[in-house]
Amino acid sequence: MPTTNFPNDAVVIGGSYAGLSAALQLARARRRVLVIDAGLRRNRFASASHGFLGQDGRAPGDIAAEGKAQLLAYPNVRWLDGTVARAEAQGEGFGVVLDDGRTEQTRKLVIATGVVDELPTIEGLAERWGRGVFHCPYCHGYELDNGRIGVLAVSEMSMHHALMLPDWGTTTFFLNDAFVPDEAQRAALAARGVAVEAGAVARLVDTATVELRDGRRFPLDGVFTMARTHIASPVAAQLGCALEEGPTGAFIRTDAMQATSVPGVFACGDAARAAGNVAISVGAGAMAGASAHRALMFG
Repeated sequence: MPTTNFPNDAVVIGGSYAGLSAALQLARARRRVLVIDAGLRRNRFASASHGFLGQDGRAPGDIAAEGKAQLLAYPNVRWLDGTVARAEAQGEGFGVVLDDGRTEQTRKLVIATGVVDELPTIEGLAERWGRGVFHCPYCHGYELDNGRIGVLAVSEMSMHHALMLPDWGTTTFFLNDAFVPDEAQRAALAARGVAVEAGAVARLVDTATVELRDGRRFPLDGVFTMARTHIASPVAAQLGCALEEGPTGAFIRTDAMQATSVPGVFACGDAARAAGNVAISVGAGAMAGASAHRALMFG
């Protein structure tokens, strides 16, 4: 074990589902853990979380609050509310600087910052995000009760949504001048029973009604679209972690053990995946925490 004296064995940046899960593994290994959390869960706009075994249908904030309370019951865990402005390698560990100037040193680092969604710039969309407009069919499709579903195209990648969503309801694909399906794509949409509407979308009104610029309105029970994503913190880039480009934006490259390209730095959650949900984030966090503990034992 290195002789350098660090006040923390591990700092976890991000206290949502992945970060909580990572910190829990380290806490149970009796390591000194610090969680630094900016308090901006990605799913804070949704009223319920679905698809996470044992927690299906609960409010996302309640799941996170219970996880935090369970974690803080361990006396070897500290929690700081704040945003990490900078991180850098320091000898055999890392230095972390918060935006208010507070500093922390640690032997290992877990990045669980999540991502920020960049929504399509359509009037009325942002106000309905997580309530009438969604991105994940597995998270929100079932609750639409086989109803009327819209898919708002942002690029050719929106074909993925359009071909999936007929399993959850009657689906209309609004091309929104984003792309023009070719003959094979139109045949695939027809085979799935998807209606296609050309023309630009002007706005969303009511719960989830799509209004086109030509004035036509389509009352729906829910709309799905793809947001661009950005890693919510510059820390991975500052440390030199390799990134990978996904269908909606860059994410931190990790191996099967959630290790990044920088020794001693691990990453989990939406910042380290092309796509994910609460259940996947918790699983990845557990792996990241266990891997960080292994690195503490042997590195």
